[in-house]
Amino acid sequence: MTTPPVSDVRPDSTEYLAVVAARELAGARRIFAGVGLPTLAVDLAKRTVNSDLELVYESGVCGAHPETMAEGIADFTLVSGAEAVVSMQALFGYVLQGGNVDVGFLGAAQVDREGSLNTSVIGDWERPQVRLPGSGGAADIIASAKECFVVLRRHDLSSLPAVVDFCTSPSPVRAHRETGRLAPVGGGVTTVITPLGVLRRDPDGPELELAQVHAGVSVDEVRERTGWDLVVRDDLVVTPPPTVEDVRLLREEIDTVRLYLR
Repeated sequence: MTTPPVSDVRPDSTEYLAVVAARELAGARRIFAGVGLPTLAVDLAKRTVNSDLELVYESGVCGAHPETMAEGIADFTLVSGAEAVVSMQALFGYVLQGGNVDVGFLGAAQVDREGSLNTSVIGDWERPQVRLPGSGGAADIIASAKECFVVLRRHDLSSLPAVVDFCTSPSPVRAHRETGRLAPVGGGVTTVITPLGVLRRDPDGPELELAQVHAGVSVDEVRERTGWDLVVRDDLVVTPPPTVEDVRLLREEIDTVRLYLR
């Protein structure tokens, strides 16, 4: 497959989002990875910015070395050659809740200004517009991982509301406020990657802020399509575009059957 010029890779494409996400993993060590776009990103990161990434999957696989693209968290390719396979009790009880995960890499239908996630329903709980799969391990990951990254395929008022329609996985800010107890040990969602830019929240900060815009995207456009009065950081930067080599790796070595690439 011919690799397109960099200018042909759109910010809303899977390639673009995977490249931006991969670069975020440059300083990480142990990643609790989901399948889909996170799978592309972690594989690309290992080949480009961080060859020492240790991949952990919800099925109990620790230190995965997949030779082919995984189709799910229990795919045999994750188990074959892995450093260890443990029970889910051990994975969540010792690896995750023991504070041994640097980054939880998640997807979501909605992310709000505090970094709470909705993966349950869009609309009213009793009469929802859409029913979604639910939490999976996301609530535990947000509560325990040192920080969490989220990739959204859309950036609009529906996907980034001020408050999620249903709180499946609360941010540390919300968990502390609504329970009156100490905040969870995890840093919560600190980075949200979208087709317009990158939002960031300091681990002890109250809300997500605009830290990065993609080339050709204006700050006004991002703010108009975000459900709260989005703070723009003083050190706002423009996203460097994917390189030809980034796109070649994704298409010709990582996802050759286009399982996740669109």
